[in-house]
Amino acid sequence: MFYTPEVSDRVYFVGVKDHNRRIFDALIPLPKGTSYNSYLVKGKRNALIDTVNPGFEEELVGRIKEVIEVGELNYVVMNHAEPDHAGAIPYIMKLCDASLIATEKGAEMAMHYYNVPEERVMKVKDGDRLDLGGKTLRFLEAPWLHWPETMFTYLEENRLLFPCDFFGSHTAYGLYDDSEELIPLAKKYFGEIMMPFREMGRRAMERLRELEIEMIAPSHGPIIRNPKRIMEAYRRWTSGETTGKALILYVSMWGSTEAMVKSMASALTSRGAEVNIYNIANSDLGEIAGELVDSRGIVLGTPTVLGGMHPMAAYAVSLIRALRPPVRYGAVLGSYNWGGGGVRQAVEALKAARVEVVGSLEVRGPPSPRDHEKIDELGGLLSKRIMEG
Repeated sequence: MFYTPEVSDRVYFVGVKDHNRRIFDALIPLPKGTSYNSYLVKGKRNALIDTVNPGFEEELVGRIKEVIEVGELNYVVMNHAEPDHAGAIPYIMKLCDASLIATEKGAEMAMHYYNVPEERVMKVKDGDRLDLGGKTLRFLEAPWLHWPETMFTYLEENRLLFPCDFFGSHTAYGLYDDSEELIPLAKKYFGEIMMPFREMGRRAMERLRELEIEMIAPSHGPIIRNPKRIMEAYRRWTSGETTGKALILYVSMWGSTEAMVKSMASALTSRGAEVNIYNIANSDLGEIAGELVDSRGIVLGTPTVLGGMHPMAAYAVSLIRALRPPVRYGAVLGSYNWGGGGVRQAVEALKAARVEVVGSLEVRGPPSPRDHEKIDELGGLLSKRIMEG
């Protein structure tokens, strides 16, 4: 027996909670696991919205059977071709005569990655509708959220949006968004997945204003019964709104760089800036990504290792360049013992990430009282830019 709740009129949750997964894309920590949400829409004809990650096919089938026989599926909607959503498509397609629905690019991916025969693929364009008999699906192309083939599916009679990864969060806990924890989880998820595609996300938000949305059923995390809360957050995040906040990322080998960033944190907070500090060597990437979503300033602290940045600092900068956050202003601090160079390299790297570096300081060994004074002066310059926006 499986728990297959009816989450809206003739719409059933048939997805899977993966409490044991701890890493995603070999990169993103999952301290609360994740979910692979799949939904069954029942009409005179039946549609499955997205599937599940490979390895969970039988559980998906067991949940579907609580409502209908798998052979009664008429359509499988592929909103997104990534395996955590589409991986069970071959398994499901063997058990029924359903047609696979996808965008033109999605159809090509389904045939290439999942060996779906071309004659079983139904291509849809933006705005196309499908009448299930009492239920109507409308398809909205949403390219680069976060793959080129992505689309949203909207169930008109229920005012229910299936946006796949958009509005998602990584957690295996809770069926609905009743917890106040949702926004912090969604913010981390946005930073990890959607932040590089803010402009496309902003366009999608404009499109969604045309729809009446009473429920959002994403493909990761809780089903959202309070759409206004998450949609207002996404409006801020996709538009790149920042606050008077500085994110300090550092790595320290013998304590000198750590002493410098602590001094900078005091300089910033004393002038009214909000400060969050992360030691790159032992911090959760998701937490860092979440803070990057709305931080206006960044401070990078790195010792010199063999004439350049510490490898962990270089890793942090590579993530900043990949995630493309709306951070505008920065500063760099660092130390060395027998040869410098790490700070200069870090300044160049931040500038390449389109961050305006207002200043930097590199010291030999532990910072002196005069060095702390210089850090305070630099903190004054950075906080002024941050607070003025």
